[in-house]
Amino acid sequence: MNQSFYTAAVGAWQQQVRLNVHGNNIANVNNFGFKAKRPVFSDLMYDYINGARQDEMPRGTGAYMVSADTDFAPTGFADTGLAMDYAIEGEGFFALWDPATGEYSYSRDGSFTMSQYMLDDGTGNMQTHWYLSDGLGRFVMSRNGQLIEVDPEDLDAEQPVGVFDFVNTNGMLNISENRFQPVEKNGQLRVGSGKVVQRKLEQSNVDLANELSKVIESQRSFTYSLKMIQTSDEIETTVNDLRR
Repeated sequence: MNQSFYTAAVGAWQQQVRLNVHGNNIANVNNFGFKAKRPVFSDLMYDYINGARQDEMPRGTGAYMVSADTDFAPTGFADTGLAMDYAIEGEGFFALWDPATGEYSYSRDGSFTMSQYMLDDGTGNMQTHWYLSDGLGRFVMSRNGQLIEVDPEDLDAEQPVGVFDFVNTNGMLNISENRFQPVEKNGQLRVGSGKVVQRKLEQSNVDLANELSKVIESQRSFTYSLKMIQTSDEIETTVNDLRR
């Protein structure tokens, strides 16, 4: 079959994947701390190579979306007036610790609350302490890497929320609730240079106009790929008819 058929089929499939990325960005346009994703494409094959049986595999098999990189570009703040809301002015992340799994994750979303945590007082008795958390079972780390105890009688007090960063943030693993985890290439954890701002939350950095234009662009490319498939099929049909 004409190689253009396969190239077009891959193109249509990958434009659908690209649409999913932009659709997810649009869906999170109003979510605090959300960082937009940017699709990155690469050639699948651009030259002839030797196959397993030493015969050549043809080039021109299209492009593939190799990753959806996170855009950590800064954006504006929303003034919430809530004492437990924090934003980071500059670079860095809030560090969150999950006591159930021991997992650390990092986020730009500073919409915090307080949660109770039972601790042994040293005599075998469990006492309730209140700590700053994300409200989903994860606790916020302070500047010195400790839990941040909150006084229920003084909720307006500014807490010593820590800001942490990595040498390289490209390729960080995006997990649930706007959280990230580092991979090997991100390097060691370090103290961030960003400044904590109380009673504000960082807005999403999704550019709605840009995302909508990319959606239209992907839809057009998808349509052209389908048209290419149709044309390739018609060519093959004509060739087969001539052979009869």
